[in-house]
Amino acid sequence: MKAMLLSKLCNLAEEQSPLVLTELPDPVPAAGEILVRVSACGVCHTELDEIEGRTPPPRLPIVLGHQVVGQVAAHGPGADTFASGTRVGVAWIYSACGKCKFCLSGNENLCPDFKATGRDVNGGYAEYMTVPEGFAYPIPAAFSDVEAAPLLCAGAIGYRSLRLTGLQDGQNLGLVGFGASAHLVLKMVRHRYPHAAVFVFARSAQERAFAGELGAVWAGDTTDAPPVKLDCMIDTTPVWTPIVEALRHLAPGGRLVINAIRKEEFDKEALLRLDYPLHLWMEKEIKSVANVSRRDVAEFLSLAAEMFIRPEVQLFPLEEANTALLELKMRKIRGAKVLKIG
Repeated sequence: MKAMLLSKLCNLAEEQSPLVLTELPDPVPAAGEILVRVSACGVCHTELDEIEGRTPPPRLPIVLGHQVVGQVAAHGPGADTFASGTRVGVAWIYSACGKCKFCLSGNENLCPDFKATGRDVNGGYAEYMTVPEGFAYPIPAAFSDVEAAPLLCAGAIGYRSLRLTGLQDGQNLGLVGFGASAHLVLKMVRHRYPHAAVFVFARSAQERAFAGELGAVWAGDTTDAPPVKLDCMIDTTPVWTPIVEALRHLAPGGRLVINAIRKEEFDKEALLRLDYPLHLWMEKEIKSVANVSRRDVAEFLSLAAEMFIRPEVQLFPLEEANTALLELKMRKIRGAKVLKIG
């Protein structure tokens, strides 16, 4: 099979083609696993974190990619949930132990044995991949393959983030950064909370204009002040400065949810500007999002189909994965980037 293989960690600003098109043996599903013939795979900022070493794979080489859509091509022993040809999706959560207190409570995202697709095991930047059948999801007929791919991470993690904010209809929500996940959150809010107002903070004028097209009532730079205080906010940026800026805009009792697996270090000195009375007093909260659970993925796919949520998508062939990643690094973003495979 063809795959885009990562063999070494590097800085994308210096090495602009970290992935190499390689021929690999087709994977063989083990007991309880299915083989997926990949048709589409979303491109996520987490892949930048993997390549640049902020959340490095435990072994190299590795095939990245964790927003995977394809068809069931073969079954390992005991795998009988999905018929051959069934369209399925694979998300960031590849497996968990199933026995710890977190797994037993439905919070596999916190499992100490959590394994991530495209980091701990080979992912979807390839023509085939395997996955435990209990961690694959049927794709609603409402979506094409390329529309479904971003829903599996950008959508699911956005759904979890929105749930953790505790947003109520009629409240004000801030979105800090406006990439794949945030644009899906805005679409969700417009459907589920028709009286809530969404305020967007983004460095790019194009992203701010896009937010306005999708229904944001206000869009400004990450250092701008919105016209009102916000009840809750979701940060999707890879850096620290927007966190400090966002805390200034929370109303008393407000909550900031940080939707990021890692933060880059270059602006860490921004934390030195943290001022308790200004940023944290009046019972403001900060909450992080760690991975996703199976519940998040399954519920969001169903919800997205019900609400007819469609991501904005930019397509790239598998061979141009490096181009898609570099554009993501350079913040050339409108919606989600997806690799079309096969």
